[in-house]
Amino acid sequence: MKTTKAATSSPPRIEYLSVQNFRALADVELRELTPLTVLLGPNGSGKSTVFDVFAFLAECFELGLRRAWDKRGRAKELKTRDADGPVSIEIKYREPGYPLITYHLAVDEEGGVPVVVEEWLRWKRGLHGQPFRFLDYKRGVGRTVSGELPDEKDKRIDVQLKSPDLLAVNALGQFAEHPRVAALRDFITGWHVSYLSADGARGQPEAGPQERLSRTGDNLANVIQHLSEQHPQRLEKIFEVLRKRVPRIERVLAETMPDGRLLLQIKDAPFSHPVLARFASDGTLKMLAYLVMLYDPTPPPFIGVEEPENFLHPRLLPELAEECRAATERTQLLVTSHSPFFLNALRPEEVRVLWRDEKGHTQTKRVSDLDGVTAFVNHGALLGHLWMEGQLGVGDPLVNQGAPIPRKGSKA
Repeated sequence: MKTTKAATSSPPRIEYLSVQNFRALADVELRELTPLTVLLGPNGSGKSTVFDVFAFLAECFELGLRRAWDKRGRAKELKTRDADGPVSIEIKYREPGYPLITYHLAVDEEGGVPVVVEEWLRWKRGLHGQPFRFLDYKRGVGRTVSGELPDEKDKRIDVQLKSPDLLAVNALGQFAEHPRVAALRDFITGWHVSYLSADGARGQPEAGPQERLSRTGDNLANVIQHLSEQHPQRLEKIFEVLRKRVPRIERVLAETMPDGRLLLQIKDAPFSHPVLARFASDGTLKMLAYLVMLYDPTPPPFIGVEEPENFLHPRLLPELAEECRAATERTQLLVTSHSPFFLNALRPEEVRVLWRDEKGHTQTKRVSDLDGVTAFVNHGALLGHLWMEGQLGVGDPLVNQGAPIPRKGSKA
């Protein structure tokens, strides 16, 4: 099977997520994920926890399992209360031109130390083939099938890792003889799970262009510098969109100071001199940071954004939602939100409503599976209005959290 030029122009896509024993996510499935997926629900419903699943997985690859595990309070704080078994995460994703690949990771704590209980990669070659694992590991011991298109008939090679807390995909994905494993490693290490902060964007970092916005946005000036030097047309497009959202903004400047730091300045009309970023409004800085992230010339394959409505005027949120959807031609986005204004620009299949059941465990349902919602939208209703009217059931914090949610089908 070979990739085509048309296929390789599209980014990889996550189509499925399953999580067990990760805090309130005792057993959660998200099926048929769309390029733009928005999580909606009251405070404490589990939106940020789903968001953190992606951050945890990315940090396991970037920092190592031990640091990602310890950062979250180890098993005592990370595992679902009174639950047996390991923390388990499973994603199904598709590289353009290749079959659907399933990645399964199960982690537990033994003697106060996290270990990889089980880790495997599986796919099915052809329409009639059986799914088989071309990477299969337990506690650092296992085997893999090498090659561009590993097949169940190919030879399996035993490779022992140095420690049971190492991820096999992260270790073996650094070698050219495992291209499918390497592709998954590159995919996950390329994720951008964002916790943008207006205060972070006000900093004065050391000068030097940087291609990618950091998770907090504290290198915004460096990315502006990079865009101005390497992608001036893309930067001008960002300014063009920003001027539509904040009409008096003319442009943003990243100027190197004598001490080697970068000074971010915002030029607004009718004043002749720019304003230092540290005196700009939170909303202006947040909007600028979001546009820089969404208009990245080489965007991450997956972007997570938590509560983009913070500090932004409500009228800007439907337009920001449209910017997010447009960006999915080149990346995949997961967004958490409380805003009916942001929700008004979304489609029922793009939104998952979350709530806690009587045991305190997160449950989720796709909005398009709720009775009557799609019909309302087809007749011109907006999702944000329906939510505020209570039509999305337990997505409303004033509705009893233990109440059953209206449903049409069983897929989340």
